[in-house]
Amino acid sequence: MFGRRRKHSEEDVESLDVASEELAEDAEDAEDSSEAVEAARVSLPPAPRPDGPWDVSEVREPGEGRVDLGGMFVPGVEGMELRVEVAGDAIVAATVVLRDSAVQLQAFAAPKKEGIWGEVRDEIATGITQQGGVVDEVEGPLGWELRAQVPVQLPDGKNGVQVVRFIGVDGPRWFLRGVISGQGAVQPETGSLLEAIFQDTVVVRGEGPMAPRDPIVLKLPNDAQMVPDGVQQDEAQGSRFAGGADRLQRGPEISEVR
Repeated sequence: MFGRRRKHSEEDVESLDVASEELAEDAEDAEDSSEAVEAARVSLPPAPRPDGPWDVSEVREPGEGRVDLGGMFVPGVEGMELRVEVAGDAIVAATVVLRDSAVQLQAFAAPKKEGIWGEVRDEIATGITQQGGVVDEVEGPLGWELRAQVPVQLPDGKNGVQVVRFIGVDGPRWFLRGVISGQGAVQPETGSLLEAIFQDTVVVRGEGPMAPRDPIVLKLPNDAQMVPDGVQQDEAQGSRFAGGADRLQRGPEISEVR
């Protein structure tokens, strides 16, 4: 049996129109709110840095106890090995290796009044996720950071996962990123020493114009001895840091995944 379809009254139609308009407004408000939150996240000013990393203007003698790399002064720690990463003809990053842990340090130019760490975190997380990795954004000892499980190929050809921590701090017209790997990424006691190295790093931005995200170019120390990757060298004599900091190697680049 077929019944007749009831016609909507004008009141019904009007109430449906009002409900539709309200839903559309709610959706638009939610979208605007989301965009506002994202914009605020991107354009946040640099947070205070009471414990570092430091701008060169904030340190009286940046070279005391640190290795002068031009664009950065990296703290020296007994037994450490310092590696550099090269992009073309320029040195753009330094990696401090301590036994089975490492922290890569890389400084970039940034806007004068805006921090970029929030935006960079989003981009790193998106890239790792697209490659099948897992990323957690957590508030760590140095502020917000990413703890990631990055897909890698093991020496035997099998697929594996590398645990990595991405840390970052916005400074005056610069941004310093650290990538902690090895045991320092999974053991808090080991990681705390690498965090201390990151915090005590001094960044030399320079006064020249630079586009945001341009890497701050580094240089080799005057007494550096370049050692090809994979070549062993006896302990150097007379090092300020017990044979570690003046043995520079070109190491593997640990860069953000896009």
